[in-house]
Amino acid sequence: MRDRARGLALAFALGMAWVAGAGMAPGAAQARSVRWAASGDPNTMDPHSQNVGTVTMVLQQIYDPLIKRERDLSLAPGLATAWVQAEPGRWRFTLRDGVKFHEGEAFGAEDVAFSLQRALQPTSNFGIYVDTIERAVVVDPLTVDILTKTPDPILPNKLASVFMMSKAWAERNNAARPQNTRAREELFTTRNTNGTGAYRLASREPDVRTVLARNDAWWGWAVEGNAGNVTEIVYRPIASDATRVAALLSGEVDFVLDPPLQDLGRLRAAPGVKVLEGPEVRSIFLAMDLSRDELLYADVKGTNPFKDIRVRRALYQAIDIQAIHRTTMRGQSVVTGTLFPEQVNGYAKEEDVRLPFDAARARALLAEAGYPQGFAVTLDCPNNRYINDEQICQNIAAMWSRIGVRTAVKSQPLAPFFAQVQRDDTSIYLLGWGVPTLDALYSFQSLLATRAGAQGDGIWNYGRYSNPAMDALIQRMKVETGETRQATIREALRLYREDIPHIPLHHQMIPWAMRSNITIPHMANNQPYFRWAVVN
Repeated sequence: MRDRARGLALAFALGMAWVAGAGMAPGAAQARSVRWAASGDPNTMDPHSQNVGTVTMVLQQIYDPLIKRERDLSLAPGLATAWVQAEPGRWRFTLRDGVKFHEGEAFGAEDVAFSLQRALQPTSNFGIYVDTIERAVVVDPLTVDILTKTPDPILPNKLASVFMMSKAWAERNNAARPQNTRAREELFTTRNTNGTGAYRLASREPDVRTVLARNDAWWGWAVEGNAGNVTEIVYRPIASDATRVAALLSGEVDFVLDPPLQDLGRLRAAPGVKVLEGPEVRSIFLAMDLSRDELLYADVKGTNPFKDIRVRRALYQAIDIQAIHRTTMRGQSVVTGTLFPEQVNGYAKEEDVRLPFDAARARALLAEAGYPQGFAVTLDCPNNRYINDEQICQNIAAMWSRIGVRTAVKSQPLAPFFAQVQRDDTSIYLLGWGVPTLDALYSFQSLLATRAGAQGDGIWNYGRYSNPAMDALIQRMKVETGETRQATIREALRLYREDIPHIPLHHQMIPWAMRSNITIPHMANNQPYFRWAVVN
């Protein structure tokens, strides 16, 4: 039997499909390979370096958190079987026994303490999830106490997004801290992985092909209901919309995460293809440099127009969001005037109100602010990260140009786009923001807290918005509970609407397209969990 298992593992490495064996769910169909495509490629395999969807969509197949998400995004035991807030500043986690990493090391409390400390490092983009953690204390090999600096009512929600690593493996490969992608650093973890998850990394060719092979020893096959039968995942980034669709229609790929909206009708009608649709917990907005005294990429010298709320209102009111909803998004968006969608705890319908589209008023506001002739500016935009991201930017640029804000669009793939924004090398940019914790604090703290060095505060606030009143509300959100906390969130949403630190656009709707013989849960976090996928 051991020889057969080794043979099957070798077949995985060679990219071959095989008949379901030990570890498959009872009654599962014949095991299959899934060829998966999306527009962009992960820029790292390091589990604590980049907190972006294109990275986590692959790494969540390989690594496990202490607490996992179910199909409805509720919390469930993962590598921890139980957790309890023993004291206001202490959580105790009981770990799952018998779990092994892909390279054979036993998982235990030392790995948890190491992983949390690693996520706290300056080169990590996961600080938002561990910002309240002071340290992790190993009680015994299968028990960990997490001590927090302040009471954290949503710590379990945060830990559902923190992957656990092997301490011995990371240290052996000189990767005790996360890769610094801003400095274009190359670590062993840039291209290599060693998780406890349902799939292991079989091969990695950045921007070409990533192959994942089923981990028969995964603890979850024995405890998860309706486990899938996918034994191999072949991920291919295909930047061209037309090429991606053609590959699905021809049978070259089986699953497309981001089919272009203009092709949905054709895909729905195509034999052997189906489309799944639903809302995503992701909001699209524009953020501006609100800090510099002179913009980097504008033709006005010695001044920063975006510091004037009248200019921000002008840009906001110059956008015909309904036109973008109808034409660019083809109805596949939810127009919004707030920071996050209704699936997120703290959403308040009364604060989800947009400024009205009014080009004449926008021109008047510019004149009042001292820019009667407008000005020129560059809008930074990804071209393969969000649904029709470049087209959205082009349409907005045309709308702004009509009121005198002559806008050039600089669009680029997600890796250089994120690297540029994270260097604060931008004047105004488009960003999409998901909420993996499903709680308002994640968005407020990441996007709007003053970047003053506190762990997690303002980690994606590259416009450097800063308002002491907003900071005070965010600090209260971190420790309050119940209706008191809900009232604080509503007050922060009101201030967000009045201050205009961003120009909100819409929440995404997400279609997935696939061969009709594939069954997979459509997830509101836009993450395909192939451990639940079945290919008939």
